[in-house]
Amino acid sequence: MDHKVEEKINQKIKEVAEKSDEISQIINSLKELETHSDSFGYGIAIGRLYNSFYYQCRRILKRNPTPEEFSEFVGILDKRQKDILNALKLS
Repeated sequence: MDHKVEEKINQKIKEVAEKSDEISQIINSLKELETHSDSFGYGIAIGRLYNSFYYQCRRILKRNPTPEEFSEFVGILDKRQKDILNALKLS
């Protein structure tokens, strides 16, 4: 994966942690999903990271990510999932 893209993904993970209060507000505003708030909150965080990954590839590389780059992105998520869960207080 391009170093700049990887750097942006790691930066976005940090931003997700810093914005965990916003994610909590979204979760709390959707009462029907309250019983699944942990999964829902994690889904919001992963959605933000996924969106950022595609955006950064298009912005930095001027193209969509390759299947190999996507696999590397998934690897980053796998390595950092405890950080994400801890930031969201879902673990």
